[in-house]
Amino acid sequence: MQPVALLKQIPLFASLEPADQEQLAALLRKRSVGRGAVLFRQGDEGTALYIILRGRIRIGIRTKLGDEITLAILNDGEFLGEMALLDGMPRSADATALDETQLYVLSRNDFLSFLAKNARAVQTVLYALSLRLRNTDDLLAEICFSSLSSRLARRLAEMAAPAKPAESGAQSVRLTQKELASMLGTTRESVNKELKVLRDRGILSTSRNLITIHDPQGLRRRIR
Repeated sequence: MQPVALLKQIPLFASLEPADQEQLAALLRKRSVGRGAVLFRQGDEGTALYIILRGRIRIGIRTKLGDEITLAILNDGEFLGEMALLDGMPRSADATALDETQLYVLSRNDFLSFLAKNARAVQTVLYALSLRLRNTDDLLAEICFSSLSSRLARRLAEMAAPAKPAESGAQSVRLTQKELASMLGTTRESVNKELKVLRDRGILSTSRNLITIHDPQGLRRRIR
């Protein structure tokens, strides 16, 4: 996928004028990392935004007790590290490649130089950031008040949405039950029980590192 097309998928840049997107795309630099490579760790200086061209990146944190919690698993076309472009604050989580991954990198210095010359882009970016904050509020409400069944259904539906349908028309999410449990802040055993309910109802099937959704509408009906 071309750099401009990737930028159009990022809420922070999607509403920029085409000429501004072209200018920003020229600042992107390609980078490849191997499976298990760490892009950054919690506490590192934030210096760049990353856009995934191909591969998967895990975003996670460690609790004071040493437990690992997965906040997200990002795939082709998704991005990470956008807050570092503006505040330069230390990273709030770890980012680790789950596969061999190709990325585009936008450095903070290049981005700030771009904004300094473009007041129109500044307004667009601020609006996009306000939407991201609202989405964070929604996520916190979900964690506090939604059941595990509803949270599981919502997360699977969100992750399946950008995925390409399989030949059968089903949607597949490449994810282990351990990774899914970490994302939901629960145990693998609890996730396994919920997935069994969904399998028994024909909503999805599971295999090694793969969850295939056969009835997306049925899955969404479980979101409350």
